[in-house]
Amino acid sequence: MKRIAVFPGSFDPVTIGHESILQRALPLFDEVIVAIGVNSNKSYYFPLEKRLEWLNKVFGSEPKIRVTSFSGLTVEFCKTCHAQYILRGIRTAADFEFEKAIAQMNKAQAPEIETVFILPVAELSAINSTIIRDIVRNGGDASRFVPAGIKLT
Repeated sequence: MKRIAVFPGSFDPVTIGHESILQRALPLFDEVIVAIGVNSNKSYYFPLEKRLEWLNKVFGSEPKIRVTSFSGLTVEFCKTCHAQYILRGIRTAADFEFEKAIAQMNKAQAPEIETVFILPVAELSAINSTIIRDIVRNGGDASRFVPAGIKLT
């Protein structure tokens, strides 16, 4: 059976932290589905089409990675993809507590799906999409925090 993981997120925008987590996770799985979760109650800074374009630009040449989007519960999306794993990165203790609660709820809904946490390398642990959006909103240069070739403006 193929080991399939879903790496869900808003990727608003994709960061070098996301890229690092995914590259380090690739040896663990046969396929990783990078999936932009669409929540109708949430507003995003960058449009879905742009985020999909960026993810395909960054990961499109890797045969083990597929990029898509979904709405609804992550565990339900995992079932439709036959994914047995949810991949998440954890930067801080606050991230851990939040992600642990979600993982436990996901496990209660779908006991067959495991959540796998990967810690960032130390030098990338401060990078997050919220801060990058703030830099962009205020006219700063966030290019060193996003994968090569990604233009945020």
